[in-house]
Amino acid sequence: MAVIDSDAHVLETPATWEYLKGDEVKYKPMIVSQSFGDEVLANDGVNLQKNYWMIGPRTFGKDRNVGNEMTRQIREMEDIPGRLRHMDELGIDIQVLYPTLYLRPITTDKDADLALIRSYNRWVADVCSQSDGRLRWVVMPPIQSPERIREELLFGKENGACGVFMRGLEGDRAVGDPYFYPLYESAQEFDLAICFHSGNGSIRHHDMFETDTTFTKFKLATVGACHTIIEKRLPKMFPELRWGFVEISAQWVPYVLCDLEDRFRRNGWDWYKNPLKENNIFVACENTDDLPYILGHSGEDNLVIGTDYGHHDPSSEVLAVHKLRDDPRVDPSICNKILELNAAKLYGLR
Repeated sequence: MAVIDSDAHVLETPATWEYLKGDEVKYKPMIVSQSFGDEVLANDGVNLQKNYWMIGPRTFGKDRNVGNEMTRQIREMEDIPGRLRHMDELGIDIQVLYPTLYLRPITTDKDADLALIRSYNRWVADVCSQSDGRLRWVVMPPIQSPERIREELLFGKENGACGVFMRGLEGDRAVGDPYFYPLYESAQEFDLAICFHSGNGSIRHHDMFETDTTFTKFKLATVGACHTIIEKRLPKMFPELRWGFVEISAQWVPYVLCDLEDRFRRNGWDWYKNPLKENNIFVACENTDDLPYILGHSGEDNLVIGTDYGHHDPSSEVLAVHKLRDDPRVDPSICNKILELNAAKLYGLR
């Protein structure tokens, strides 16, 4: 089996938008630089955040959450051989790539949303095609254009995608809304996991917590998505669909399962012997998690791990593979499941 980094990132660049065609070019994001005003430190606590994406009337920090363990060319997918060599050093055979810009809501302009997402998907597909199968990715669905979702998922499936990217909230809808059922049906048809990454697609909720940490606006929203998926019994509706919850650690799993067990019993529903496994749910743990405690609730078949490669935030740990292998709390056989077997099941990389 191969060691799989279940959460790595691409950092979007102007090259990401070179796939815009014809009239779509008018939606191409600009990069603007700060020339005066209060200085803001990047996540590394050393460099200044100076550059911003500007998409319509909204701006987003471009150089705030940037890892410093690799070169810019590797982070921004200009040096694929260099990235693969670095993966070798880290003990990683395959990385599953998530976006950076799209961890937050970008635009409410339906046409701009569709154009930018299609360009992003084609850019990631092209850079991953240079990796001999070692770089896989999650396809972005144009949620504001439901009639085009199946087309984009099919493009992803045919071009190396192994999952579908979603955030804890999408627009003004919770993830259990029937609006998303056709998306889930298509993902199930194409054998693509639904991958909820720490993030928030609701402008109202995101901007309410703009000056707060990402914990409230990103991570709690995604934890809530897992609760919703189980409480609404969506895995029963889509029995072949796999669900992933990424970059929110796994410390919350015992609490959520305890709460759900009580709710199920109050409704007269049977509870599960192994809730995550029986619902095809996989959770990305972190090296700082209390893994023996979590494993007692999650079981050993549904945890994966990621490095958050390319970023610099509390979830980032490029040495995650080595640290897990050296962790005396985790039996080597369970370690292999987390690094290889479980991740392969989640992403359909069998």
